[in-house]
Amino acid sequence: MSVSINTNTSASVAASNLAGTNNSLQKSLQRLSSGSRIVSTADDAGGLAVSMKMTAAIRRTEATNINLANAQSFLKTQDGAFSSVSKVLTRMSELAILAQDVTKTTSDQANYAVEFVALQSQVANLSGEKFNGVSMFATASTAVTVYTNEDSTSTTTVTKHGLTTGNILTAIQAGSTAINSATGATGAITTINAALQELATMRAQNGAEASKIGFAQEMLVVNKNNLELSNSRILDVDVAAESTQLARFTILQQAGTAMLAQANQSAQTVLKLLQG
Repeated sequence: MSVSINTNTSASVAASNLAGTNNSLQKSLQRLSSGSRIVSTADDAGGLAVSMKMTAAIRRTEATNINLANAQSFLKTQDGAFSSVSKVLTRMSELAILAQDVTKTTSDQANYAVEFVALQSQVANLSGEKFNGVSMFATASTAVTVYTNEDSTSTTTVTKHGLTTGNILTAIQAGSTAINSATGATGAITTINAALQELATMRAQNGAEASKIGFAQEMLVVNKNNLELSNSRILDVDVAAESTQLARFTILQQAGTAMLAQANQSAQTVLKLLQG
């Protein structure tokens, strides 16, 4: 092999190898420090594109779950109002029974009627209750759409029931003299029982809607967990494997530096020949 001064091939090769090792070492350090396998688009362009879509899907899933949790809160508050109305109607029926007592005077019956009328107005007041400014009830039962998945392709409904319609309306519109007689009290009891049955149907539907939303929430959690797991496979660095690579590149860097220094010293042989 010829010996020259202008060109040191060994040093050039060693420098090139050392530069490649330094680049790999820097990437390994970036991956370990960031926890991400992809530190630049060039590392895995396709994987990064897939990860972007998965990340967006995860965020939409989280937002959908928040919406469903709020829908659950809406239904629970609505059911609380139903429970109050149930207690009011039950007390009204109790007053009607008490008013039928043969030992009660007309004055006694009038006193029962005072509370009876006050309770009627309370039902009307409850029908105007709102949740975060949104009415929980309507003049007629109205179904409101609730989206149950992250791409808005699956839905369920929350019903705003008509709390002042049908038999319930009849019960709360009975006149103040409704229980002032045995006949009137009997009619009030019949009306109130029908109102309670109507209310029970509303509560059953409320519970069914809450149950369906609950299952939708469970499915969202499962989807989110699996999306995060898939996204982790693309983005997250394997710390154990990358630590091994870091040790390898560190040794190669040290060896490459030593070999470059050795290659640069090879030109000294020319000087020895000239001095010979």
